[in-house]
Amino acid sequence: MPRDIPFIGRQRELGKLRQIIEKRVASLIVLKGRRRIGKTRLAEEFGKEFRTLLFTGLPPTEGTTAQMQRDNFANQFARQLLVPMPRSNDWNDLFWALAHYVRKGKVLIVLDEISWLGMNDPTFLGKLKAAWDIDFKKNPELILMLTGSISSWIEKNILSSTGFVGRISLDMTLEELPLYSCDEFWGAESERISSYEKFKLLAVTGGVPRYLEEIIPDISSEENIRRLCFQSGGLLVHEYQRIFSDLFHKRGQIYDKIVSRLADGACEQEEIRQVLGMERGGRLSEYLYELETAGLISQDRIWHIKTGKIAKPRKYRLKDNYLRFYLKYIAPNLSRIDQDRYKINPAQWPIIFGLQFENLVLSNRKQILELLYIDSHDVIWDNPYFQESTTKKAGCQIDYLIQTRDRTLYLCEIKFSQNPVSAKVIEQVERKIKALPLPRGFSVRPILIHVNGVNDQVQANEFFSRTLDFGQLLVPFTDK
Repeated sequence: MPRDIPFIGRQRELGKLRQIIEKRVASLIVLKGRRRIGKTRLAEEFGKEFRTLLFTGLPPTEGTTAQMQRDNFANQFARQLLVPMPRSNDWNDLFWALAHYVRKGKVLIVLDEISWLGMNDPTFLGKLKAAWDIDFKKNPELILMLTGSISSWIEKNILSSTGFVGRISLDMTLEELPLYSCDEFWGAESERISSYEKFKLLAVTGGVPRYLEEIIPDISSEENIRRLCFQSGGLLVHEYQRIFSDLFHKRGQIYDKIVSRLADGACEQEEIRQVLGMERGGRLSEYLYELETAGLISQDRIWHIKTGKIAKPRKYRLKDNYLRFYLKYIAPNLSRIDQDRYKINPAQWPIIFGLQFENLVLSNRKQILELLYIDSHDVIWDNPYFQESTTKKAGCQIDYLIQTRDRTLYLCEIKFSQNPVSAKVIEQVERKIKALPLPRGFSVRPILIHVNGVNDQVQANEFFSRTLDFGQLLVPFTDK
């Protein structure tokens, strides 16, 4: 399955998959992750070492039936194997026919969007499990890969199912690409483009490979964003609707209300319940779990600094940069964009990028820890930190707080500015440190994460233990 687009990143994930080849028995792999995150692309790259057969389910619609899924599978079967279409009245027949053609040799079978394939047929997974046990695993060089964007469905129906217990060789979840991998999408132009320029586009796309593939390095980030988001037919103009219809189908409107609320800022479950008009004891926890496992939202857990124990209530945050950008800037202007009658005001760019910057940094916290020389195993908690005001203590909101086992708090202030950050930031951080109820024996190290430099006063004051430039995240840590 050749592609002209170069394969970027995912070397660690490829390494894990290639280890499976060393086994002398057939392997069953589960690959999960957000839509457009590159599951199929990774399978294709890995599959270059195999005879690869890729089967993709039909996206869910009101009219999609179980028989339509089987017919579509049979059609893909015939086209890839260059044989007559097999009978498609029953999954048993389809799996048996497929097993007949993969009895020998290095074969990778990918069942892409597994939840779609099994839609409306409660016998699908049972028959797949039986086919694996009876037929597929007889070929010691065969790998069966199940991929899906609805991770909660996979968790419930495959990973937690007694039918598949002990059969999964590898369970992998794809996250967004780290920023140093994102940098490669600018190709040969990369060294000539500033970190600030790259950030503008990454603030919209995050580390989602499918979106990054659309970058045209020869034009500015603003022009790339206009082309993708504010022109009729642009890839990201109606991507939001595709995500929710493909992933959640009938529940799409519910999830839309949840993420729309979170686009305005992190909030507690009770606030989301009020937006939905749901009573306690409803299915809200299930909905939030599905959005979280789909990679679209995250829980920002609050903890007691002294004990390290979780405090309640937790807050939910919209972690996906594209969704946040869509809801804030595309959706309100959608009708005009579709008519090519909308032009964004250049004065809005700084506001737009400022709102996205913090989210982008939090999605790359692993690299932040590396730059601060913090071993992730020594971290007790690291999250945005919220403290409500009471009669005894002041309220404060910390962009990113890291607590380590040696009783050190790294208080990270995340600042976006077109100009170098001014000394006012020192006063702001001092107030936050003062508001924290610092237990005896704890140390605080203030960290400044910025995108466009700091002024001389900030440098001369030496208040911050470290100042991290966004550009440092665009280079692998080992190369620094």
